Amino acid sequence: MKELKTMDIPKEEIVIENLIYEIRGKQVMLDSDLAKLYECANGTKTLNLAVKRHINRFPERFMFRLSRDEYYKILRFQSETLEFDQGRYSKYLPYVFTEQGVAMLATILRTKVAEEISIKIMDAYADKITIITKKDNLLSHLDIKKYNSQYHNLKVIYDNTFHDRYFMIDDQDIYHCGTSINRIGYKTFSINLIGDADVRKMLFNKVNSII
Repeated sequence: MKELKTMDIPKEEIVIENLIYEIRGKQVMLDSDLAKLYECANGTKTLNLAVKRHINRFPERFMFRLSRDEYYKILRFQSETLEFDQGRYSKYLPYVFTEQGVAMLATILRTKVAEEISIKIMDAYADKITIITKKDNLLSHLDIKKYNSQYHNLKVIYDNTFHDRYFMIDDQDIYHCGTSINRIGYKTFSINLIGDADVRKMLFNKVNSII
């Protein structure tokens, strides 16, 4: 069967954040991608054999196998032009590992880079933050660079679409603030949870069209 395209990219050029997917409400990584990052001698086979020997350390909240539809979802994300054959991808449904599972992998894989890669992956699992703002605000390129030098999880998009302030959390909750928060604490104002599902959907769709 066809290998995922990340397997053909030199390890030093791989951006770990791009290998994290959201499945079943969890952030996960594919066994094949982890095998490459951890430099397992026989790829996924080595990784999965190590897990099998220590299977008691990997409950379902650490590791689970993808369904066919979930696997296709990841393949489509990686290549919009990929053609799908229902029989072609059914022989091997990969395992995925949550953040806890990845941390556990580092304790059982005996590769030279296990500790170093584990730290990098944990950093990549940090909550992603995207800010959409107009160019002439107080957020400078220096501020962004300084922040990302430590946390590596901030993306800033310059766009003048929004007037009010919205705080969107985990593609579920949205809080609205109609005024600037630069001088928070000096004046009375409110931040309100948006309860209307249609309004939330509209706002999420708008943000996704910009991102």
